[in-house]
Amino acid sequence: MSAPALRIEVLYAGPAGAVRRELRLDAGCTAGDAVRASGVLESCPEIDLARNRVGVFGRLAPLDAPLRDGDRVEIYRALIADPKEARRRRAVKAKRT
Repeated sequence: MSAPALRIEVLYAGPAGAVRRELRLDAGCTAGDAVRASGVLESCPEIDLARNRVGVFGRLAPLDAPLRDGDRVEIYRALIADPKEARRRRAVKAKRT
């Protein structure tokens, strides 16, 4: 008897817009398996799994993290600015006004 298929969602919010894919994968699949099976890597060539991090429901996860039924795998883009530095600039600007 085979294990039931898992319902998995893969999301990527790219510069051109969000990509959302729903999949059915075999039990025992990993976050990396889901990303590769989703086809997101082909449709968004800017994704590099060596640089872009992934998470499950907003929590960072390694590519070999096992998935459960209903999990949402998210592919994160690199930050364009350091959040602390951006906050400092806003504070300085606010003091000037």
